Amino acid sequence: MKRVVIGVTGGIAAYKVCDVVSLLYQRGFDVTVIMTRAAQKFVTPFTFQTLSHRKVYTDLFDEGSYDPSHIYLADHADLLLIAPATADVIAKMAVGIADDLLTTCVLALKAPVMIAPSMNDNMWNHPTVRTNLAALGSRGAMCVAPDVGYLACDRVGAGRLPAPEVIVAAVEKFLGPGEGRKFAEGQKG
Repeated sequence: MKRVVIGVTGGIAAYKVCDVVSLLYQRGFDVTVIMTRAAQKFVTPFTFQTLSHRKVYTDLFDEGSYDPSHIYLADHADLLLIAPATADVIAKMAVGIADDLLTTCVLALKAPVMIAPSMNDNMWNHPTVRTNLAALGSRGAMCVAPDVGYLACDRVGAGRLPAPEVIVAAVEKFLGPGEGRKFAEGQKG
């Protein structure tokens, strides 16, 4: 089974990633979620645990594990998808800052990285964000470009997280289709 680790960061669009996790799970991917502290202000770990049917990782120093979580997650990923990828996490990845579980996992990772940025249009168009994205792209990171549309800041512009179906399609284009799931009679998939 293809394993996708999803890093959820602290943007308002974090709620949309619930659908990404659910769709990937239904299509037969093994999905594990890492949440930053800021992401937990928008969606609870229990939500992602329910949708992925897996433990959700939130802390670099997980006292309930004998393995360093960042190494375990990095070693068991076919793809790391970061959605929403905020300007903050993009900057940290570009310069190698590892100050939480997600960014530490990025540095330990040998699998490919895909980001789905989401932020205010001024931030998306800022030269520093563009430089950081170019740095990540030069190292092989894939980017699912944000949409233009209504933003949480009450503006219309570029920076809106793509629809969950678009993100899932990008994952499937890269990894191939999942193995599908068989649901019991009366259950929906």
